[in-house]
Amino acid sequence: MEKLRQLLSATIAGMLIGIGGTVFLSVENPVLGSFLFAIGLYTIVCFQLQLFTGKIGYLIFQKPAYFIELGITWFGNLVGTYLLAWMVQHTRIYAPIIQRVQGIAAVKLGDNFMSIFLLAILCGMLMFIAIDAYRNIEGSTLKALGVFIPVMVFILSGFEHVIANMFYFCLSNAWDGHCFMAILVMTLGNSVGGLILPTYMKLFCIR
Repeated sequence: MEKLRQLLSATIAGMLIGIGGTVFLSVENPVLGSFLFAIGLYTIVCFQLQLFTGKIGYLIFQKPAYFIELGITWFGNLVGTYLLAWMVQHTRIYAPIIQRVQGIAAVKLGDNFMSIFLLAILCGMLMFIAIDAYRNIEGSTLKALGVFIPVMVFILSGFEHVIANMFYFCLSNAWDGHCFMAILVMTLGNSVGGLILPTYMKLFCIR
């Protein structure tokens, strides 16, 4: 039952990231779009849902069984992004955003894997900052800022977030062998980036 709960939680989290991606695609102003995108992560942390990029940073503090939880979370996030993309594709809001999401997918998939990996590392660092800030900062306003600002930074900078990209690739029907490899590279990059700060914290007994 616990693994089923984790899977359902991760699926909902994937859908919430998809909702954030949908509003980002629907807004012309990139700054406003990046701000609204962050509602997905903010809801995830408020309801303590399972998001791979929010959990990977705590791997070094966990027992080996945590790898299974991460795998369930990654798969559930993929399912959630697919479900949300399918829902959007069958509504009137799909037509106005299809060209934009196809353009985004083309840029990401046209990049080389080294570039994707490095951009994913930077996103992973920001995701850990967002999650850890929400966990440890006192005060609701500062908690919200701790989530929204890192998300806005990674979007406006063009860094690679594997779960958001799962949604974009599902929405643009971009899946193939190359796309799957890119997702794996993004997963690895987000994982490396997400572990940089917590590894430093553990090695030097920060906190």
